[in-house]
Amino acid sequence: MKATVKDVMTTRVVCVRQDAAYKNMAATLREHHISALPVLDEAGKVIGVVSEADLLAKEALDGEIPGRSGGILSRGQQAGATGETAAALMSSPPITITADDSVVHAARLMQGKRVKRLPVVTTEGRLIGIVSRADVLSVYSRQDEDIRREITETVIPGTILTDPARFTVTVQDGIVTIAGEPETSAAGRDIIDSARHVDGVVAVRDRLSYPADEGSASPRLLF
Repeated sequence: MKATVKDVMTTRVVCVRQDAAYKNMAATLREHHISALPVLDEAGKVIGVVSEADLLAKEALDGEIPGRSGGILSRGQQAGATGETAAALMSSPPITITADDSVVHAARLMQGKRVKRLPVVTTEGRLIGIVSRADVLSVYSRQDEDIRREITETVIPGTILTDPARFTVTVQDGIVTIAGEPETSAAGRDIIDSARHVDGVVAVRDRLSYPADEGSASPRLLF
């Protein structure tokens, strides 16, 4: 079963209200050793995120002439950095995710949006957790034997109607090697592709002996 955000997220989240002051936010980040704070409105809904970068932009503005070109900050950054509360300094709208979304989706969203963490919200937008890059990467701490067992007991029987004993599955450091003789080339490819999507798998080495009458496939290393 693929891991979901609720499997890896942190539920004790440090957050601030939209009227939080600059100094209080800076102190909170330092006290809790975190790099960003979800910002909530009166109803407890996430309306933005204040990060260290947002606070540093205000600090960098000191000494610059607003609107002057050639400075450290762009005009857009200068405009945002003049604020003194969370509502003025935060990045909005927030990039959020739900607890039932997959960890894979969280990773893609972080990569695509270039963010380090995602507030986890309900369908109404209320904060229930936060998921970080480290949380997403935690799926790779899964034990090799657990990965091997899922592939042999769930993936292979669930992919094709054949005896799993026809195949040998070994896992080392998350790298899966599958050997054996599938009944058809299509069945073999399905097994390899399905194993690739198992949580904790780093790569899959294809060592299957494909039926000669369907053409032999070269060994593949899938990431």
